[in-house]
Amino acid sequence: MLNDLRPRQRKNLEKIVPLPIVDRTMLILDVFARHARSREGKVQVELAQLRYRQSNLIGVGADLSRLGGGIGTRGPGETKLEVDRRRIGQRISVLRGQLDDVRRQRAVRRSSPRREPVIALVGYTNAGKSSLLNALARSDAFVADQPFATLDPTIRRAYLAPHAYARIADTVGFITDLPKDLVNAFRATLEELREADVLVHVVDASNPDWPRQRAAVDAILEELELTRKPRLIAFNKCDLIPDGTPHEARAFYVSAATGVGLAEFRAALAKRTKTLCARS
Repeated sequence: MLNDLRPRQRKNLEKIVPLPIVDRTMLILDVFARHARSREGKVQVELAQLRYRQSNLIGVGADLSRLGGGIGTRGPGETKLEVDRRRIGQRISVLRGQLDDVRRQRAVRRSSPRREPVIALVGYTNAGKSSLLNALARSDAFVADQPFATLDPTIRRAYLAPHAYARIADTVGFITDLPKDLVNAFRATLEELREADVLVHVVDASNPDWPRQRAAVDAILEELELTRKPRLIAFNKCDLIPDGTPHEARAFYVSAATGVGLAEFRAALAKRTKTLCARS
């Protein structure tokens, strides 16, 4: 299924179709679980899965409902539901505590003096953020032509101009209507965006659906209260489209694969970060 399902809808479908019923959110969470590599990423995905499961718990059927009509009597089905809720709630509390530790550790690191500006790459999943990171930092971060290939934040040091370096962070890709449970679970990781000096919105110029994808990213950035953060737009994969006309006059037209436009983009990043550092 491509859309989210209500618990009762899923149970009814399972009675008709002799196959596991998976809705959109369940599929996304499963993909995230497969790609989580760090302990933090695994904790965040598990937390999102448990929150989604908690919000979709229902009874297990009429055969396990109330045993009788007496006041205060409860059947085994209701008891099992309460046990499930309690266990999930206890596990969620443990995971929240672990993520609180992550936030405190990040806060300690951020409180130390920082010499180099931080640039965070954001964008729709599979827009080529990791490839752009590798091209700018001459690194070998994991790259794959698949959704959500990057789950954990990756940070590399990059040369921008003479005597000008920056730390570039690659973050998890966004999608349209990103499940709220995932947004909430990944707030610890996405705090890297809040602390960045500049956001680079990477857009897949070769995808004809790029306007919708860009709007989806803008909506998530607004939800995260990051719309006032200094931002540059980089249309990536320009080598895969027939014409070289930029979609926007102020946007940068680059190709992480061929290197087209990267020199100009580096210069713009150096100028922007230098201006921001001078103001601070």
